[in-house]
Parts: sequence; C-alpha cells; structure tokens
Amino acid sequence: MTKEADIALLLEGTYPYVRGGVSSWVHQIITGLPLVTFSLIFVGGRRSDYGEIRYELPKNVVHVETHYLEDAWKQKQSKSSPRTGENQFRQSAELHEFLKYSAGGKRPAGVDVEALGKTADRVLGLLERPDGLCLNDYLSHPLAWEQIRKAHLEGDDQASFVDYFWSLRLMHGPLFQLARIANSAAPARAYHTISTGYAGFLGALLQRRRQRPLILTEHGIYTKERRIDLNQADWFEQLHAGREDASLGTTTALRELWIRFFESLGRLTYRAADPIISLYEGNRRRQLQDGAAAERTRVIVNGIDPKRFLPAFTQRSPQVPKVVGLIGRVVPIKDVKTFIRTIRQVVSVVPEAEGWIIGGADEDPAYAQECEALARSLGIADKLKFLGHQNVIEILPKLGVLMLTSISEAQPLAILEAFAAGVPCVATDVGACREQIEGGTPQDRALGLAGRVVPFADADALARAAIELLSDTDNWHACQAAARKRVAQHYSQETMLDAYMKVYQRALEV
Repeated sequence: MTKEADIALLLEGTYPYVRGGVSSWVHQIITGLPLVTFSLIFVGGRRSDYGEIRYELPKNVVHVETHYLEDAWKQKQSKSSPRTGENQFRQSAELHEFLKYSAGGKRPAGVDVEALGKTADRVLGLLERPDGLCLNDYLSHPLAWEQIRKAHLEGDDQASFVDYFWSLRLMHGPLFQLARIANSAAPARAYHTISTGYAGFLGALLQRRRQRPLILTEHGIYTKERRIDLNQADWFEQLHAGREDASLGTTTALRELWIRFFESLGRLTYRAADPIISLYEGNRRRQLQDGAAAERTRVIVNGIDPKRFLPAFTQRSPQVPKVVGLIGRVVPIKDVKTFIRTIRQVVSVVPEAEGWIIGGADEDPAYAQECEALARSLGIADKLKFLGHQNVIEILPKLGVLMLTSISEAQPLAILEAFAAGVPCVATDVGACREQIEGGTPQDRALGLAGRVVPFADADALARAAIELLSDTDNWHACQAAARKRVAQHYSQETMLDAYMKVYQRALEV
C-alpha cells in the first residue's frame, strides 16, 4: 500500500521531468522542508515531450505517479450508467453557467452565482463516478449532443460546428481522465497545486472528493501564459493534432474558446483552493480579476540562500567579463530570438563581447533550430554559444550581465541567483522583474538599481542597457552592490520556507 504523504504536489509539465525556474523552486521546497513528506503527481501532455526524471529525488518524496493527457482517449472507457439522464446533464449545464458568470461582468436577472457554484461542486463529484457522468456519456449520449449543439447556436457559431465539436472533445476528454486519476491517486493529507490549468482542476477534484485542503501557488498566471501560447500557431495546431479533417487554421473563435476553457479551469481551482498564493502583488491583483476571493489570496516571494552563491561571487575576476548570458529554457516565451538580435547589436559596439544561452533546448527543438539559424543569418554564430544546462555556481562568475528577454515571467529565480553571485541584470518589464531590479518599497529602492528594466521585444533598448553596463565599470559595480544587498535583505530562502511551513501546518491541522 502506498504510504500517505503529508503533501501531494500536483505538477503540470514541470518537476521532476523538466528543468527550469518552477522546477528549481519545487526542488527547493522539498529539500528545504525535510520533515514534510511529499508525493508527486505529474501531469504531462504527450510522452514524447518528456524523458527521464531530471532531479535526484530527496528521501522525503515517498511516491511518484506520472500521467499523460494524450491517454485520455486511449484508456478503456467507463460504461455509461443506465441511470444517466436529464438530472446529470442539467447539472452539467449549470456548471457551464457558473463558469460563464462567476468572473463578474453583466449577468442576466435572476442568475444566482452562489447557487450555481454549489452545483459546480456537485458536478466535480459526478465525473467518472457511479450514477454520474463518464466519458462515454459525453461522447455518445443524445443529451450531450443536444447540449453541444445548443451551446454552438447560442454563442460559438463563429466556428463551424464540426470544428467546435472537435474542440470540445479535445477539451473535455482530459477532464474525465483527471477524474479517473482523482479516483485512484495515492493518499495525502493535503494537496498543493503549482498552477491552475489541468493540475489545478485535478486539485479541485481531489479537494472536493476527499475533503482535504488544497493549496495553490501560481508562479506565472496560467491563463495569461496559455493566451500567449494560443497566439503561436504551432502550439494551437498541436492541440488539434490527429484530426484528419482539421480545418482549424488560426480561427479566432476557437482560440477564444480555448482561452475561456482555461479561464474556467482557473475559476474552479480558485473556488477550491485556500490559500491562493502568488509571488508578487501584481499577480495577486490578476488573480482577483480572474475570480479569486480576496480573503484567500496572499503573497509569498521567492527566496534563495545567498551563502550558496558565495563561491560564485568570490571566484569572479576583478575585470567585468564581456559576456551577456541568458539563463532559461530555449522556448518562445523566453523570446530567445530577441536575445540573439540584441547580441548582434552589442557586439557591433563591444566587439569582444559574447552572448551565452544557458538552458535546455529539448523542450521545443524546432524553436531551438530556428534560433541557431537566426544566429547564423545575422553572422554572429561565432559570438553566440548555446551551452545547454550548466551548474549556475560555475557559470555565473563568467557573466558580466544576466539578460532576461522573456515576454512573461513571475518572479524569476535566475535574477535572484545572479544577484547573489554579483551579476547585474537587464530584464524586460514583465512580472516582478522591475521590483527585483529597482526595488519594491521605498526602503528597497534606496538600495539603488541592480541593473536595467526595458520593454519586452525591444532589442535596441536591451542592447543599449547591456552596452552601458559592460562599458561603465563604476556603474556596473554600483549595480552589483545593490543587487547583493537586495537579495540578502528581501529575498531570504529562510523566510520563504518558514512561510510555506506555516501554510502546510495549517493545512495538516484540518
């Protein structure tokens, strides 16, 4: 029998199979709280996107289970219940009404959102349950067909019915699979999901069915990042892979349908989770906008152990290295192509400079190949290095500037680690990057600038900032001093771990 964990971590597309900032944070929490036992429930999209486990799992991880959403249609489906009828489908329709109106805005007279919310809770208990709704019901029951047809006529008829029908199948199949996972998941005293989305929906199912607390930590805002993904044709097409009649192209109506779907998963997660944690105030406000209850939200900032990076600081050369480094996955959301264009401008002014891309390129191989081709086309292949994963303690002393060109971030650990190692940073004005570099309070801002913040996708501004720091030694050292003070005073790992220990203790007392 599987040992009951204190906390089950619900992980979508991240730890322990993918390296990156969120995975580093998860590993930091597990290793930093050795008296808490954890189980890992990983949810991925396609098996082919993931390889072996990338981390040595600590001893306090007592269970790991892995699931792939591509299996939603491959597993043997539950048989339709002979009792499945109008009541179950009526409640299913009311769930969609709740999702439609729970975010605020105009509502028809007589709509009782709280009553619909209670129905939403009941529906979470119906999926893949005896006398409830199973995937076969959704696929073949006449009442399900009627619901889909009616929804298309009432609001989504900009897309063809065939495309609309297939989109709904692709959306809902994984939800029934997650319901089956919730039926069989290993026991835990509390659940902690590291996003909304599919992992958050699984958390809502587990919270309602097992009556155990659900904790949510959002690093980036899931719905915002999925909106960015959906605006990338490749990602949108992957959602519909395998359709022989695919005529979806880049249909705006279907993109909006997917966005509403992910927003719905977010609201269901917010309804079930307490507390709802973000990394900085800007994201907390976004959670409120997206339907989170204010009294459940709170901010716990990331933290690191500056002592761990002391060797990286002491190994630095007295001279400022003419190296601009990007530490992150080679994926579109990191906007590596803008980094490459930036380096082209930097080396035109500082010929001895180099650009280093430090991070895995296996998550989106096609994008990585495009980045390498861009470097060649700009004539800087000899000035740009793709180094893959590196030990940050060893690589940070070799950097003169850390650069983040991301189009979406939360509160990047890479910036905090660079600060502790004495590396100023140039970052795009996304997430908490501005308060990390410039300070978030008057007392913090008094420490000075730890680098520069510029608009995203602006290679000119990024290049000017990097050139300024590489060329002005006094300014560079002032930024370095502010960076080290800021991370020591405001981003303590001890404070972060203490905050999460209190969150866990509260949950385990229920």
